Amino acid sequence: MTGCAKRCKQGLVKFALTLHKLLTGTLIKDKADDDLEMTTVCHRPEGLDQLEAQTSFSKRELQVLYRGFKNECPSGIVNEDTFKQIYSKFFPHGDASAYAHYLFNAFDTGQTGSIMFEDFVNALSILLRGSVVEKLQWTFNLYDINRDGYISKEEMTDIVRAIYDMMGKYTYPVLKHDAPKQHVDAFFQKMDKNRDGVVTLDEFIFSCQEDENIMRSLQLFENVI
Repeated sequence: MTGCAKRCKQGLVKFALTLHKLLTGTLIKDKADDDLEMTTVCHRPEGLDQLEAQTSFSKRELQVLYRGFKNECPSGIVNEDTFKQIYSKFFPHGDASAYAHYLFNAFDTGQTGSIMFEDFVNALSILLRGSVVEKLQWTFNLYDINRDGYISKEEMTDIVRAIYDMMGKYTYPVLKHDAPKQHVDAFFQKMDKNRDGVVTLDEFIFSCQEDENIMRSLQLFENVI
């Protein structure tokens, strides 16, 4: 695999693992060297000038990212099944399908059922070069599964269980049955300022900015590319 391809893929992987630290306080080093499977539909991305204006990447950086993306996915499109296959290889001792589903939906902002280069590079631009608020907004949208503008306990429970399933029994060999609930309760104790049972975007951003561990975890994105 070329260096460009590795950097392109590491953007996705690093994001998943850093979010894991945000919730559990643990960071697993990324490991990957498997190829994406190509889909049958071909896609040609928007012009580099337009993407340069939309993102924080230079034209040269976009060219590097595009070569890596095309090397990994010649069709120019990643569908959800392919995305899940990627994550299953990164976490062989667990079941990554549920978490990959939520992460895929976060990248697929247009809800088209596929991730194109534009989706990928716009997300990377936020995660690598965006402001703290922009990064937290993106993360909030991942947790807000039904996209109603709030994070409910049910949504947070689904995300936490998906992370535990993904990491597998070798990561948490003596995990208690109620551990996901404890993490969700702690999350809401910190984030739900007005105790109305849901977390708003403003509450999420305010609470995260107060937490030094979360702020440090966001800085890890800057070392991906």
